[in-house]
Amino acid sequence: MTPVVEPEWSDITGWGFCPVQPHNTRHGVLAHCLKDGTLFDGRPIESLSLIDAVMPDVVQTRQQAYRDKLAQQQAAAAAAAAAPNQQGSAKNGENTANGEENGAHTIANNHTDMMEVDGDVEIPPNKAVVLRGHESEVFICAWNPVSDLLASGSGDSTARIWNLSENSTSGSTQLVLRHCIREGGQDVPSNKDVTSLDWNSEGTLLATGSYDGFARIWTKDGNLASTLGQHKGPIFALKWNKKGNFILSAGVDKTTIIWDAHTGEAKQQFPFHSAPALDVDWQSNNTFASCSTDMCIHVCKLGQDRPIKTFQGHTNEVNAIKWDPTGNLLASCSDDMTLKIWSMKQDSCVHDLQAHNKEIYTIKWSPTGPGTNNPNANLMLASASFDSTVRLWDVDRGICIHTLTKHQEPVYSVAFSPDGRYLASGSFDKCVHIWNTQTGALVHSYRGTGGIFEVCWNAAGDKVGASASDGSVCVLDLRK
Repeated sequence: MTPVVEPEWSDITGWGFCPVQPHNTRHGVLAHCLKDGTLFDGRPIESLSLIDAVMPDVVQTRQQAYRDKLAQQQAAAAAAAAAPNQQGSAKNGENTANGEENGAHTIANNHTDMMEVDGDVEIPPNKAVVLRGHESEVFICAWNPVSDLLASGSGDSTARIWNLSENSTSGSTQLVLRHCIREGGQDVPSNKDVTSLDWNSEGTLLATGSYDGFARIWTKDGNLASTLGQHKGPIFALKWNKKGNFILSAGVDKTTIIWDAHTGEAKQQFPFHSAPALDVDWQSNNTFASCSTDMCIHVCKLGQDRPIKTFQGHTNEVNAIKWDPTGNLLASCSDDMTLKIWSMKQDSCVHDLQAHNKEIYTIKWSPTGPGTNNPNANLMLASASFDSTVRLWDVDRGICIHTLTKHQEPVYSVAFSPDGRYLASGSFDKCVHIWNTQTGALVHSYRGTGGIFEVCWNAAGDKVGASASDGSVCVLDLRK
């Protein structure tokens, strides 16, 4: 195993910079911090769990509400379980890279809450599998691009790989990827949140980014292949390039790094942002864009010592950026409540899309139009906002074509199905909604047991994974 060194935190604790937005669960680690690097309750930033660090006021009020609601649900579930025809929960077969076991379970969802949508769109319990095993919030999940393996990353300092294939023995199995650091010649748990992960295009390797400052590369069998240590502080995003030879990461240390995936060495570090870098996206195999709380977007190329393009125009933190399928247009979303579309051919934005009335957390392009497997369908952009809505945009015309309004709380994640016909959305109202992208109609809905941080589709387009604040990961089977 590659030797690792605990990153230095002096750069963080000395900052005067301090965003105050109590949001961005995977991004705003520094929310409510003081200039001496401690948080509102005096605990040092590195010892505070990510969700508490970024949403202290929101979480405090919601936790009590959730406890009350959970007690009602548990009482209802207990009553249902007492019925003679109620089936027991199945034991997960669990494997871990370190030979440990923690008796995770796969359970059917027994909630009795009435959906606030038409009954015919509600996903029945027998079409939903809830995967238990994580011991803290699950911030992120991602399907393997070639098989029914679902990866998840959590505040319990683990990532997990769940096998959902039909030929898997003994139900759903999981691999536990424990994120450890080297101390006194021994590997000890980092006790830091795993907040980003990405599969390579071949589905053979999983990269994870952690609050401990390290990126790691794992085999799909759960073995640690490399530890990438050059960031000084939490990693907020990481992405494989299409070729699979480089990994790109963004961190609280204001830098982005291109890593050689084969050697684990840093190829180049880009120190161009003046505040934490929040997101990155590859344009090609050696060119990428990055965004930051400094309100700037830089386009950088391996081997170049300055950005090849800088986009300015947002008036608050830029939370996410995504290149369209052709790599010609870059979309960005911000706390300034706008979406902007940029082109390398001009300095000012192509479109300034204003319709949301709160911060926009994330965006996704549809896998449709030129350069995709669905070339005859129109290209769309989806945006998820803290105003509890999802919007679908026709970027060619610069207009909003659908406003999706069934959620009751901030929306953290959106994901298009592989054919672009459907959009999944996940919100802190615990609901996963599936929408028809052409009509804007709600076609499926599922209410989980925790606030939804991430939704994702499998490659076949028949399953949706979702990760939640209560430690659960749910898989919705959308086959008829």
